[in-house]
Order: sequence, then structure tokens, then C-alpha cells
Amino acid sequence: MAFKLPDLPYAENALAPNISEETIEFHYGKHHKTHVDNLNNLIMSSEFEGKSLEEIIQFSSGNIFNHAAEMWNHSFYWRCMTPNSNMMPSGAFADAIDRTFGSFDYLKEEFARASVSIFGSGWGWLVRANDGTLELMSTSGTGNPMVDKKIPLLTCDVWEHAYYLDYRNSRLAYVKAFLELVNWDYVQAQFVESAND
Repeated sequence: MAFKLPDLPYAENALAPNISEETIEFHYGKHHKTHVDNLNNLIMSSEFEGKSLEEIIQFSSGNIFNHAAEMWNHSFYWRCMTPNSNMMPSGAFADAIDRTFGSFDYLKEEFARASVSIFGSGWGWLVRANDGTLELMSTSGTGNPMVDKKIPLLTCDVWEHAYYLDYRNSRLAYVKAFLELVNWDYVQAQFVESAND
């Protein structure tokens, strides 16, 4: 069964002015869709046909890995945002943030720093590490933390196509705008689910 471009969890203009409708139309409607289409073509009649996206990411390489990871990364990225970002982490997730980063505000500062510091294109991540602790990391290009057995909780796309129309070459301005949109309820749900696995 072929992979499909997942629906956005909000309207294409819902994240404006932080992320414009034009950027969403291009980034989601063209760029993300291209990864879906290319992956479907690449896995047809291959050992990966019928496998889950996560299995393909874990066991593939080259173009198949690149398109599978970018499809997964983008699908996750869209869910990490909301036009109504007003929830604060609570409970065990808030405790884990305080243990690792000292405060929620410092987590956001460090996440921005990790995302901006990537040389070239890639992704900034908050993950649950192998020992259950929180960790910030960045991946170049199409990288995904699942390859290192880490559980993604939050990601920010820092390929130029994610921000160039709105912010030109100011990656920091874009990451700060992204942080105003983070769906912390969704991020916390990923943390809770990973703790129960």
C-alpha cells in the first residue's frame, strides 16, 4: 500500500504570520509531497514495499532512506506546531525539563541554539535518550534520531525551504518564530507515550 501525504492538522494559513501560507503551500504541498511520491516510486517491488516508514528508516540507506526520513520528519514537524500554542509542560515532562535544562525557558534557548548551529541543512531535535533522559541534538541533511535509538519529541526543520520565503537567511528569527508555535501538548504526549513503551 502506497504512502500518502498526511493531512495538515490546521489550515495552510493558520500559522501566519510566523509561518506564511505561501511557505506552507510550497513546503507542505510541493516539497513534502515530493518526498512521498519519490519514496513510493523507489520502494515499489523492493524489499521495503509494505514496510512501515519507521522500519524503512531503520534499515535503508541512500535515496530510500533520504526520502523516508524526510517524509517522517516533515509529518512529525507539522504536528509539532499549532496556531494555539499556550500550553506549558506539566507533570513528569516538566520535571524532566527542569532536571536536564534547569527551566523551560532555558530549554527553549538551548533548542534554538542547537537548531541554529547546524552547518548547512538539517533538523533540530528534542529527544528522549536511551537512558530515558531528555537531550537536544541536531541532524544534518535527512538525519533522524531513530537511527540512534532515540525517541523524537520535537523537531524544527532548518532546511532553507522552511524559512527562506518568510525570513530570508535569518535562521534565528525563524527558529524563534517556530518556538512561538510549538504544540507542547503534543510534545508532552510523545514524552508520556515513550515512557510507557
